[in-house]
Amino acid sequence: MLKSVETNEQMEKTGMFEGLNVIEALADRALGRLEGHLERDQIELYDLAFIAAETTAAREALQMIEQSDPNDQPLLIQLANVFVAEVIVNSMQRLQLRQFRYGLSARDFPADLMEHAARFLSSDYLSEVGRAVVLAGGALPTVGLDDERALIRDTFRDFATRVVMPRAADVHRGDQIVPDEILLPLREMGCFGLSVPQRFGGLKPDDHEDSLGMVVVTEELSRGSLGAAGSLITRPEIMARALLEGGTPEQQARWLPRLASGESLCAISVTEPNTGSDVASVSLRATAVADGWVLNGGKTWCTFAGKADVILVLARTNTSVQPPHKGLSLFLVEKPSHDGHDFEYVQPGGGRVTGRAIATLGYRGMHSYEMFYDDFFVPNANLVGGANGEGKGFYFTMRGFMGGRLQTAARACGLMQAAMEASIAYASQRRVFGQAVADFPLTLAKIARMAAQLSACRHFTFAVARLMDQDQGQMEASLVKLLACRVAESVSREALQIHGGMGYAEETSVSRYFVDARVLSIFEGAEETLAIRVIGKALLDRRRG
Repeated sequence: MLKSVETNEQMEKTGMFEGLNVIEALADRALGRLEGHLERDQIELYDLAFIAAETTAAREALQMIEQSDPNDQPLLIQLANVFVAEVIVNSMQRLQLRQFRYGLSARDFPADLMEHAARFLSSDYLSEVGRAVVLAGGALPTVGLDDERALIRDTFRDFATRVVMPRAADVHRGDQIVPDEILLPLREMGCFGLSVPQRFGGLKPDDHEDSLGMVVVTEELSRGSLGAAGSLITRPEIMARALLEGGTPEQQARWLPRLASGESLCAISVTEPNTGSDVASVSLRATAVADGWVLNGGKTWCTFAGKADVILVLARTNTSVQPPHKGLSLFLVEKPSHDGHDFEYVQPGGGRVTGRAIATLGYRGMHSYEMFYDDFFVPNANLVGGANGEGKGFYFTMRGFMGGRLQTAARACGLMQAAMEASIAYASQRRVFGQAVADFPLTLAKIARMAAQLSACRHFTFAVARLMDQDQGQMEASLVKLLACRVAESVSREALQIHGGMGYAEETSVSRYFVDARVLSIFEGAEETLAIRVIGKALLDRRRG
């Protein structure tokens, strides 16, 4: 079967594209039957958002084959076949489940489409693909990187393997702060300046974006450890984009070089106990006083707040303006760096900020804090955008988060790569019932699916990075974040399962990958909010024209 598929590549690819066309047409009809009410249509919009994410990724998985090295194409074709087939089957099932709500009937679902997809989900096909991935040691072909970015990838992969991985378990199990053995070399490598223009001492070209470079570095560091390395450049990414979008020239000149060099470590404080992902409902109050503002209220899930010496804080400066998001502003809050799980900083005038690290299942190393501000003074110079920036904090924040979502997808890919590598290594060595675990068809099928999902998400992430470098891709950044983070949960779950009982032991790396993966669908836009209020709304708006 595999030989037939490879020698008839164009025929099979055309068939897959036609299958995706059918799914997308049905999904569009389903959208047309919805009332457009984000509350009443939540379940439907949630499903349709995932269909949009999966079909977009599937198209990218097919299209990137044409750009690949001929020696890599056989495996890439196989991986794409598996991924696209699963997308077709999953999407059909979602649509069939609510076909009456969508105005669809049984005749709208072609039987031959399911039969075509089923060919690539057979035991024989999945076993063959899984065997190829095992033989490659989990090293999947990568398409779309030039020589410079390939060198960057190799450099940070080597750093993650030599420096991060040996320390990752201790950081996780001891709930430690990221050690200097990781931080200091990353400063020297310019890691914190990936989103800062060269004119401010960063690595990003002055005349264009380089989101792809940021994605490559993020993925490799996340392969080493999500909490101890992979998330270190997320906060500088968000803060740099916000400052470039709305900061005054003086603010840019002061803060961007410090971010780029790692001299100033930063945190982002948006979420509040009663708002979650509803950014527009932020209530932390900023009251104007002589020469500045006074902050009062609480924040939560402020990652790296202790270690950071500057926090980008979203606060409400106007309580009466409508819509409410126009009453929000961004502030640069300065404080001393603290390594512990709790801190308190009291200003000379009596204002204070306190933080307490929240105990979490995973994603340890940076600590996420509950914060409370009590008459904490911030000078006018630290209102992002100055007087002209008042009331524009929501927009500056969203600009930063667009890159954050893409980066989170890259983090998910790095974690998946680590989980798959660990699974292959363990399954190849572990013997049960007289043979290696990696020789069993079910194990091979699991590995084939893991590799297909990872390959599709990785190349979708690359494609979105290229769009963002053209000042596009906001919708696609949400799509890839939604998909990659959900897939990372599945891949890490299967990785743990392949390890059997040892997978549940803390001493095994896959147990850490499993609990780390779970946070990805929550931060940088919770899955439900992203699916319904961002992607779902955009799909409805696009259909209405």
